[in-house]
Amino acid sequence: MKCAANIAVLVLIGFAVPATLGQNAPQEKTKSEATFKQLASLVGEWEAIQDGVPVKETYTLTANGSALMAETKPASEPAMITMFTVDGDRLIATHYCSARNQPNMSASPGDLDKGVVFSLERVTGLKTPDAWHNTGVTITLDDKDHMTQRWTWLYKGKAGATVFKYARKQ
Repeated sequence: MKCAANIAVLVLIGFAVPATLGQNAPQEKTKSEATFKQLASLVGEWEAIQDGVPVKETYTLTANGSALMAETKPASEPAMITMFTVDGDRLIATHYCSARNQPNMSASPGDLDKGVVFSLERVTGLKTPDAWHNTGVTITLDDKDHMTQRWTWLYKGKAGATVFKYARKQ
């Protein structure tokens, strides 16, 4: 009887110890989640001047911290929204453009200090293949208060790029 009780105790310990060890262990973050955390450091207000036009960009975490929303407001144009989130081993960004199309882009995990490169996967709402649309964006955090965005685009078969230099609003 004593032997059976000892075996029962050992079996219970065998199940209980691994379960309690897992409860206190920090969860491993994927590289994509680490890059998203860097993007989340952009939360707040940013300002730039592009071709003489003031541009305000506001970053907000939403959806219980699982999505980062960037609202871009050029002074003389309608506002635009870009939503960033993690999708497994990549990051995705959907840009809701004032041109009334929605480029869907993805990026491999990276370091925001070196630049995270989002490349076009598809575009919804595109009227014709020649219509103006963004084809990607590279976001680089130059320092905690300065950011560079390089947006690439395509219009009537011609490719181009527009660079924005943002400063965090103090």
